[in-house]
Amino acid sequence: MASNNFIDYVKINCRSGKGGAGSHHFFRAKGLPNGGPDGGDGGRGGHIILEGSSQLWTLLHLQYRKHLIAQAGEGGGENLRSGKQGEDIIIQVPLGTVARDAETGEKKLEITEDGQRIILTPGGRGGLGNDHFKSATNQAPSYAQPGEEGVDEWVILELKLLADVGLVGFPNAGKSTLLSVVSAATPKIADYAFTTLTPNLGVVAYRDYKSFVMADIPGIIEGAAEGKGLGHRFLRHVERNSILLFMIACDSPDINAEYRVLLSELEQFNPDLLDKKRLLAITKSDMLDEELEAEIRETLPTELPTVFISSLTNKNIQPLKDLIWTALHAE
Repeated sequence: MASNNFIDYVKINCRSGKGGAGSHHFFRAKGLPNGGPDGGDGGRGGHIILEGSSQLWTLLHLQYRKHLIAQAGEGGGENLRSGKQGEDIIIQVPLGTVARDAETGEKKLEITEDGQRIILTPGGRGGLGNDHFKSATNQAPSYAQPGEEGVDEWVILELKLLADVGLVGFPNAGKSTLLSVVSAATPKIADYAFTTLTPNLGVVAYRDYKSFVMADIPGIIEGAAEGKGLGHRFLRHVERNSILLFMIACDSPDINAEYRVLLSELEQFNPDLLDKKRLLAITKSDMLDEELEAEIRETLPTELPTVFISSLTNKNIQPLKDLIWTALHAE
């Protein structure tokens, strides 16, 4: 993913079409000067619809399209002719897109399947023609319903990447390096903090042609909840992950303390994240001999499976995949 092309948040104005007015026409013909009401119904106003597309991975195509205006429905006609419906606007979005009301923050819908279509902003209902209002006591109604107004609203679209495994760790923990080793993804890798500025996705090949999807998000630091570093901006991308793989470098002064800080930041963002399955990978372990590794293992948190890995030498990369696969398919 090119960082300048990855857009995961847009605010757009949606205006659905107004419904067409019903007709209050009366039938007239030679020999029938007092024909009955024959006004048709107005057409529905156009909807604004979101459609899931597995071919998209960003909201970039909506970044500069701020106003979506659907067509109004046409009015009803004589001889019970209904008005034409307003043309719908169908917007394709990546899987994992969530729509929220811009004013209240209330969730309106989410798109999770390819080809899934959901009405985001419904068009106004067309008005009923005067034929609907005739009765034994009112055989010549001279009125019909006006069309219903469309909806004019601001909507926020957020993208939450759909992945099986989310990588969580401080900057320079080796997350991008691992992703580049186990998949065909090519994230930016450098020896300074915050080289990853946007999330990256990679498909990890497993045994017998099986695979799973891994997501690397920018590193978080202590105080991210207060806006330090990149803050919590990208943590929404791990909300849909089945497993959180915590990654901490073996040269950390206190691995257990770093793990607790990461947990705390996740909890402040969304306490439900702590309910997800967790694994721990101690990275850059090619620097360790067996004695040092044994010493570090004694200090590690005991409530989650741990593996020492090295993306540089491929140390324990396959056992890590096995651990992830087992966790993904455990009941």
